[in-house]
Amino acid sequence: MTVPKALTIAGSDSGGGAGIQADLKTFSAFRVFGMSVITAVTAQNSLGVQGIFNLPPEFVGRQIDSVLSDFDADAVKIGMLSTAAIIGEVAERLSAHGREGRIVLDPVMIAKSGDPLLQPQARAALVKELLPLALVVTPNLHEAEALAGMSVATERDMEEAARRILALGPKNVLVKGGHLRETATDILWNGRDLTRFTTVRLDSTSTHGTGCTFASAIAACLARGYALRDAISEAKAYVTAAIREGFQAGRGVGALRHFVASW
Repeated sequence: MTVPKALTIAGSDSGGGAGIQADLKTFSAFRVFGMSVITAVTAQNSLGVQGIFNLPPEFVGRQIDSVLSDFDADAVKIGMLSTAAIIGEVAERLSAHGREGRIVLDPVMIAKSGDPLLQPQARAALVKELLPLALVVTPNLHEAEALAGMSVATERDMEEAARRILALGPKNVLVKGGHLRETATDILWNGRDLTRFTTVRLDSTSTHGTGCTFASAIAACLARGYALRDAISEAKAYVTAAIREGFQAGRGVGALRHFVASW
């Protein structure tokens, strides 16, 4: 029996709703064997981020070597990286293992609470070293603004931002419209075609870890052999259902129901 495998390279969320924890739950929901490389440990709950401890870059690299030298991976999801040194190590180790293929890069910069998760000086390293390795990069509106160097508030803005970000090196750009006022439309640009993925906007506060979960769901579908557009469509349907069935786990932002099909 062959089981698809996916690797997440991201930070740990002690509250369990985002980061490594959300990624592994998502992989399991798609019946994909999940592996993890932890880049940072956060003291975090539904109310915010109380502290961040970044792991030494060389130990992040050692984790990557350990996993890929034994298990390999059918897809890789990259999330919180924090520092330029960690970004450089991740890029170097993935390239050394020939993992420039099915990489989903979620350019995590700011937590749902507004707490910064990527040091400002690390943005240049992210653009230079990781974007060119990505099959698809999945910025939200705020991250798209930072990467494209422009204001992004409408679907037309999203289209222009996607074009600018694609010029930085990734093979595909998916600008997420979760922060749009009236719609929940994501726009995919591959240099030739624009594809829109639209769903109803849900009136829900259960949104903690939405970006992590979406990117991980895309990676899980890629690991299962889906084409990119199909992977995005399946992932969007999954995240929408997880938000719709979300619940209040703490006193702040609500949690997604990652195992929406079973409980």
